[in-house]
Amino acid sequence: MSDSLTHFDKNGQAHMVDVGGKASTHRVATVLGRIDMLPATLALIASGSAKKGDVLGIARIAGIQAAKKTSDLIPLCHPLAITRVAVDFELGSESDPHVACTATVETVGPTGVEMEALTACSVALLTIYDMCKAVDRGMVLRSVALTEKHGGKSGSYVRS
Repeated sequence: MSDSLTHFDKNGQAHMVDVGGKASTHRVATVLGRIDMLPATLALIASGSAKKGDVLGIARIAGIQAAKKTSDLIPLCHPLAITRVAVDFELGSESDPHVACTATVETVGPTGVEMEALTACSVALLTIYDMCKAVDRGMVLRSVALTEKHGGKSGSYVRS
């Protein structure tokens, strides 16, 4: 890990990091997040009978689309040629009603895909909120965090 912020030049001005001299390597990042909800909301999602349709199917597409648009949303992110985006969900239980989202993004390039995976997971969870807010405005997004990344000069990171 670096001990300095890379998005500022020597004068303290924000800038896009120059990755032109970096080697292109295979890079992958995985993020896990969750949205807590009422048991009835989870049951509605699980049954596929939500008024707006297939909640998880729509959230998956939203997450994939978000990964592809990350550089439009985060000002200093590089546009990347993403080679794969996977957005998966795991349903909680009646005693722990939530939906967990795992987003994995891959590329071959000079910079990592952590921001793309974070964006994919966050937008997928926000889409679940949007689609279910009519029945549960108390849902809470929690713990959106990088769980692992591989590739590049800094090597691998796995959350302990």
